[in-house]
Amino acid sequence: MKTVRPIIISGREVLPLVEGGKGVAVSNGLTSGSWAAAGGVGTFSGVNSDSYEEDGSVRPVVYHGTTRRERHEELIAHGIAGGIAQARIAHEVSRGEGRVHMNVLWEMGGCEPILHGVLEGARGLIHGVTCGAGMPYKVADICAGFGVYYYPIVSSARAFRALWKRSYHRHRNWLGGVVYEDPWLAGGHNGLTNVEDPQSPQSPYPRVLELRELMREVGLAETPIFMAGGVWNLEEWQDWIDSPELGPVAFQFGTRPLLTQESPIPDEWKKRLVTLKPGDVLLHRFSPTGFYSSAVKNAFITDLVERSERQIPYVSAPEEGVGTPLPVGARGRLVYVSADDKARAEKWIAAGYVDALRTPDSTLVFVTPDSAAVILRDQNACMGCLSGCQFSNWAQNEAGTSGKRADPRSFCIQRTLQSIAHGHDVENELMFAGQNVHRFGSDPFYRNGFVPTVRQLVDRIMTGG
Repeated sequence: MKTVRPIIISGREVLPLVEGGKGVAVSNGLTSGSWAAAGGVGTFSGVNSDSYEEDGSVRPVVYHGTTRRERHEELIAHGIAGGIAQARIAHEVSRGEGRVHMNVLWEMGGCEPILHGVLEGARGLIHGVTCGAGMPYKVADICAGFGVYYYPIVSSARAFRALWKRSYHRHRNWLGGVVYEDPWLAGGHNGLTNVEDPQSPQSPYPRVLELRELMREVGLAETPIFMAGGVWNLEEWQDWIDSPELGPVAFQFGTRPLLTQESPIPDEWKKRLVTLKPGDVLLHRFSPTGFYSSAVKNAFITDLVERSERQIPYVSAPEEGVGTPLPVGARGRLVYVSADDKARAEKWIAAGYVDALRTPDSTLVFVTPDSAAVILRDQNACMGCLSGCQFSNWAQNEAGTSGKRADPRSFCIQRTLQSIAHGHDVENELMFAGQNVHRFGSDPFYRNGFVPTVRQLVDRIMTGG
């Protein structure tokens, strides 16, 4: 088996093994610092990172503002404090080895001020910033201003071309690498577009080769590409290692670092990982970002699927084919639907799904009163954790709103990710995962409940397993 050789990443020769930066307290200072200490590139999440009390306990994230705008400012302050705290931990744990990167989502609420605040407050502790979930044109300007390398996350050569032409060509010296994230295999939010079929995965090799050819055209032949999404071991990527076609390549591991001793996720989550089977991850579009994402099929995902299935179109005044009246809401206001859809609605109502919530697409979604209460509570408690949220209709603009109706088919991503990261319920919260997560259960490395340290995992990867 061919083994990988060290390459230059963020100004230092390191192993081309990268920890994927998983959001909201899943990749933190301990995991990233440990990965860097093992000689690779550790990545902590800069998305709503944990900060700590004087006794070392996680500081609860509590919002006191009465308006979304006030809570949004609190979220930014929490994000800066947490990012600085994680950078300091990573620096201490790494002991000067490897490299430490921070991962942010361009579409997260307050991304620019949080990135500025963390890089300012943790000067010299962060060597690179990875950024995806959107088109992060400005990340190059911000990182170059702090003398930090930047790593855009893309899922196609086309996306990188747009970023390069608009912004990155001005800061080529600080472009540390390009992360190609496979939009079918990666966990969390994926870069699938309307021109790609979510049910027809494409091989990553030709897509990455297309990216490399573009990079050669603009003078980036030796700039590393990070392969992310679907990477489990190096044995399966032999044709990528030392490939003259692909040039310098590093491999990013997002799923496997979940199951380590340093991983901060609750034990219930770790135990669930080894029980998963092929097909237990759903690539879906329920996220309030509007992006596709991959998550474990549990009661939370099942509820979202079934909620959208209990959906019918309506109009406010009778039209041809949709003239059957249907009373909805506490006041029984009439809307008009087709006769068939009214029959469907009456069956749902009889089964207890008595609340009809309106969507931005002029449809009604039928839910139980308890579910309606949770949806409305979460929408009202919005703190602007995204630049634009379909679920709550928040938008990071002067008006503080998208101007569209809030969408009850989605969910509060901030609340559920905080809950699963810090709680014990893995059935009723969102559990992001890549499509290869089922391999925990069949990989002999994890036999008899073995949970490795980060260093043991890196050593195992280096041997091909």
